[in-house]
Amino acid sequence: MNKETAFAPIILFVYNRPEHTRRTVTSLLKNPEAEMSDLFVFSDAAKDKSAEEAVRQVREYIRQISGFKTLTIYERDSNWGLANSVIDGVSRICNEFGKVVVLEDDLDVSPHFLAYMNAGLYKYEHDEQVMQIAGYMFPIDIQSNEDALFLPLTSSWGWATWQNSWEKFDKTASSFNTIKNNPSLKKQFDLDGRYPYFKMLEAQKKAKVDSWAIRWYLSVFIKNGLVLYPRKSLVENSGFDGSGVNCVASGFDDTPIDETFEVKTFPANSVTSPFFDELIKKLPKPKFSIKAFLSRLIKPFKV
Repeated sequence: MNKETAFAPIILFVYNRPEHTRRTVTSLLKNPEAEMSDLFVFSDAAKDKSAEEAVRQVREYIRQISGFKTLTIYERDSNWGLANSVIDGVSRICNEFGKVVVLEDDLDVSPHFLAYMNAGLYKYEHDEQVMQIAGYMFPIDIQSNEDALFLPLTSSWGWATWQNSWEKFDKTASSFNTIKNNPSLKKQFDLDGRYPYFKMLEAQKKAKVDSWAIRWYLSVFIKNGLVLYPRKSLVENSGFDGSGVNCVASGFDDTPIDETFEVKTFPANSVTSPFFDELIKKLPKPKFSIKAFLSRLIKPFKV
């Protein structure tokens, strides 16, 4: 297989959840493409003594993973936190391979996840407006004739990108003032005022939160980028069981995987789906109150 059609390498970020990690890997191995894909596992070190045993168990498990083309493990010597680990890992693998599929240790994926990811990466590789392939889809019925659609919104639950897109990642959130000083743009950034993404961005600038995801959303948003989404979710998040260091209940965790669904048809043109306005109006409300959400933002945490 030549470099152009080679399967994208997979990055898995793990920390202190051995059973969740096992579930993620098990679901990945149900994808026929797994045996032809390189797997890179980034294991963060324990933040404190209370996490040491769980981190040890995770590392014991990942060293025994088999079923992929190759396995490469990076064991951090110190606690990097998820944001720094993701930025470093995605940058490193993108620089080497030009593209990457990214997962965290609380995600279960469909048996058709890798086929979709690789097809999307191949189809839109030379379309600069398409900056990400998302595996998750919100729990909303989309009456589309195609199996996938474009939205101007990033996803952090099972995704893929290319080096030329990731190099636009705005690590310092330098476009913050552009949105802050433009009420119309700010409302658009907050999905027509429905979600407080700008508040999270503001907390990021004030160093009260350390989120790679909000900075990636900003990076794509400011470039008028698009993200390809499946019509039905190919990813389910199992991290809302109280085990996650970074999870805040969102209302998006109720999306089960339809294992019979495959993405076989793709949008011919890279334009925002006409279903976008309908979709954001139907988005489930956060399970937390905005007041509680913003209260948490004033305390440092990693996303």
